[in-house]
Amino acid sequence: MTDVAQPPRPPEPAAVGLDLSGNPLPLYAAAPSDPLGHSPLRRPGSIRRTMTVEVDWPGEDAVHGRFQGRARDIYTPVDGDDPVLIAQDAITGHFADRRTIADVAAIPPRADVASLAGERAGSNLRTAIDRVLHREKQEGAPLYLLLDDLAGASLVCMWGWARWHPGYLQEQAAVLEQAAGAGFTVASMEGVCIGFRPGSSALLHKPGQGTPNSTQVVPLPNPADPAGWHAFALDGDFGNFRRARLIDIWREDGLIHVDALFQDTSSLPGTAMREAIHEYRLRATADGATGRLLTLDATPGTLPHAECPAAMVNMAVVLGTPMEDLRATVLDRLKRTAGCTHLNDMIRSLAEAPVLAAKLPA
Repeated sequence: MTDVAQPPRPPEPAAVGLDLSGNPLPLYAAAPSDPLGHSPLRRPGSIRRTMTVEVDWPGEDAVHGRFQGRARDIYTPVDGDDPVLIAQDAITGHFADRRTIADVAAIPPRADVASLAGERAGSNLRTAIDRVLHREKQEGAPLYLLLDDLAGASLVCMWGWARWHPGYLQEQAAVLEQAAGAGFTVASMEGVCIGFRPGSSALLHKPGQGTPNSTQVVPLPNPADPAGWHAFALDGDFGNFRRARLIDIWREDGLIHVDALFQDTSSLPGTAMREAIHEYRLRATADGATGRLLTLDATPGTLPHAECPAAMVNMAVVLGTPMEDLRATVLDRLKRTAGCTHLNDMIRSLAEAPVLAAKLPA
């Protein structure tokens, strides 16, 4: 029997310069470099979730990183009294080969979390997490968000390693070029997201020849609100990477309101400052009764490439989705060049907003 040739898959809209509605994608002269600054002050009558996944390399070995994650939910009373702790979780562990989990433990202890050892941080890990922590996913527990974010943190953290070991990217480029021949480019990244869509400036250079855009940033905790963040696991004058999230939730005029921040940073040699490569602020509203997403607005702070912020024009395709379904809907409607990996994860993290909103006093 002769195999029937499959017709070629049509190009994704972004590959021909279009958004999902068929309109021309916006073009930007340069990557965003407008840091978001300190976190906003807590609102009276709101719940705040903060989360960090931090990676360092105690053995000065790029392969065997250590990760520490912390997440906390607090309620700020309407009268402005001290915040009330609602929930908190933590994880610790190590990577075996940059992205494969060698070991992982939860605090408070959860024996089943250890079964995630051997999983590679990515979509397969998320499937395993859903199996092990299905109840926590349904309940919007901080532990679920911590483990879900290992996929992105394990990928971006090597940028942090490279801030302390400048020769790392050149070494990796040399290894790849030797394996692929003199014609090596970063074409293997083409199509993974809107920032790496065909024709993107991000595809023009080999790793190690030029670096993505990044900016120095002030600390996320607001000096006027010392209770606004949980204590970070890592800080100081040594190499470490930090992925941080903040989600503020309150009810007003029959709506659920969300104000969220996302940031990827690295410490820097010889300074107490940190440098960011990814930053977004996201504001959203949802129907207070149904939880359906009504509005969504994103502001980029720092992004690595000029093509990255074009992802914001496609966010409208998830409007009307029940917030609790966003983790799956975003991956379906904003995959590959339709979305930005980091903006997608921000929108996905809103899935727990209705659960948190339900904990607000009437």
